[in-house]
Amino acid sequence: MVSIGGLFRIVRPVNSIMMGFAVLVGVAIGEKSLLPSSVQELALAFFVGFFLSGSAMAVNDYYDREIDVINEPGRPIPSLAVSPGEALVVTFVFSVLGLGLAGLTSMGSLLIAALAWVGMMFYSTLGKRTGLPGNLIVSGCISLPFVYGGFIGGETSLSHSMLFALLAFLTNTGREVTKGVVDIEGDRASGIRTVAVLRGRDTAAIVSVTSYVLAVLVSVVPVYLHLVSFWYIPFVAATDLGLIYLSISLLREPSRENSRKVKNWILPLMLSGLFGFLFGSFI
Repeated sequence: MVSIGGLFRIVRPVNSIMMGFAVLVGVAIGEKSLLPSSVQELALAFFVGFFLSGSAMAVNDYYDREIDVINEPGRPIPSLAVSPGEALVVTFVFSVLGLGLAGLTSMGSLLIAALAWVGMMFYSTLGKRTGLPGNLIVSGCISLPFVYGGFIGGETSLSHSMLFALLAFLTNTGREVTKGVVDIEGDRASGIRTVAVLRGRDTAAIVSVTSYVLAVLVSVVPVYLHLVSFWYIPFVAATDLGLIYLSISLLREPSRENSRKVKNWILPLMLSGLFGFLFGSFI
């Protein structure tokens, strides 16, 4: 019998909602308002990000099902809450919904959404095994919602969104490399060439921290260029302080347990940064 709870978990609703929200941030930057000219446009933008992210999460779990027996036995497939076939059905349905809604927006929107979809599918099927290049691919996909939303918002929105996309890219790259430390045993057994597998936990921690620190440095640029208001500062300052604290913690103790804690804290810090991008762009 199909487990509704398992299907819910396999699309990582928190991650997928964040991707939908990232698209809205890109739109809001251009519109200078939480309420764009078209509520339908807003809904379409959010659900494109949500559904494509959900499809990526489901297909990733499908291809990781053997690794997750070692790394994450509580995940939906290894815990038998969801079958591999059901994961593929979710991937297909969410992909069709995401790309279909993008097509209703514009041809340009569909092309950007399709690029993100291809990148996510490539990462899950082949790119993951390349290690750091795979990390960069998935981070590129994570940053594309800002580009997508910026495209919808217009030329000015797109140029500003590219800067925020870079911040998301750097932060997520650090998170992906940190995740490699958490998954080192399963990745090594499966021949996945992560930084942690090839160079060890200490080097992986250094690479992760480098990405986090670069993100902190880049986060100052919107203020320097007067692209944002004061309300950008408190949210992004909280994110930056969190990244600095986690970086110090990771360098001191690059263990599997501590790396998991660091990885799990990155998402709420990124959410704080998203609020900073949003409020700083129009208040």
